[in-house]
Amino acid sequence: MTLTLLHNPHCPTSVHALDALEAAGHDVTVRKYLLVAERLDEAELRSLAERLQGDPVDALIRRDKKYKDLGLDADGWSVDQVVATLVEHPSLLQRPILDDGTSAMIGRPRTRAADWAAAGRVA
Repeated sequence: MTLTLLHNPHCPTSVHALDALEAAGHDVTVRKYLLVAERLDEAELRSLAERLQGDPVDALIRRDKKYKDLGLDADGWSVDQVVATLVEHPSLLQRPILDDGTSAMIGRPRTRAADWAAAGRVA
C-alpha cells in the first residue's frame, strides 16, 4: 500500500504528521500540493473528495482568510462544488491529508498523526 501525504511544509500540523509517519518507518510519498507542478487536477480532487472520510466540505480550509474574502459558505455543498472551488483556489485544500489509495483522511487534530503512524494507513 502506498501512502501519500498531501503536505504543506509551512504548516506545523502537516510537518508533525510527516514526522510521525516517517518515525514509524513508513514510506510516504509527499506531494506538496501548493506547488504548481504538484497540484491536484480536477479528477484527482474529485477522487479525493469522494474517498475522504467525513463530509467532502471538510476538504476546504474554512477558517482561511481567502475563504472569508471570497464570501464562501460551503455548508451542504456537493462534491462538485467542493472540487470546483479547489480547482480554482488550491490553497483552500485542507492539510495534511493522508491518502492510502482507498481512503483519505484529514490530519486534524494532530492526534490523528499518531493513529496514522501506528496503522500505516487511513484508520
